[in-house]
Amino acid sequence: MAVSGPGASREERPTAERPTGVDELLERVRGGYARVEAREAYEAARAGEALLIDIRYAALRERDGLIPGALVVERNELEWRLDPQGSHRLPEATSHEVRAIVICNEGYASSLAAASLHQLGLHRTTDLVGGFQAWRAAGLPVTS
Repeated sequence: MAVSGPGASREERPTAERPTGVDELLERVRGGYARVEAREAYEAARAGEALLIDIRYAALRERDGLIPGALVVERNELEWRLDPQGSHRLPEATSHEVRAIVICNEGYASSLAAASLHQLGLHRTTDLVGGFQAWRAAGLPVTS
């Protein structure tokens, strides 16, 4: 009889699925929504159709600058700040219908963050292909 649970040896534990690598995980979560390019994100924000959410850590924001009008929300606070039902939400987190475009430095962490927000019911959330670096490369506004 096999033993299962925390005290079981590796050989005695029930077999699980093969672990997922981060590249496979990114491919899977990105398949669940349409990512946006920098110009599209800029136009959507300018038209008032989307919130830009900058999740880069402080050192990158200090080094590279900020996107005017973007909300700065550290990654470890993101779900709490954007959950429209949460007690720690931002004033802009008005409903599950809010369109949020998550921006990290190069467009990787933002994909995982967008997937997490989808799990909270924020199904219009997406992320920026190439992140802040793509925004800057496209010549879009940045402030220091």
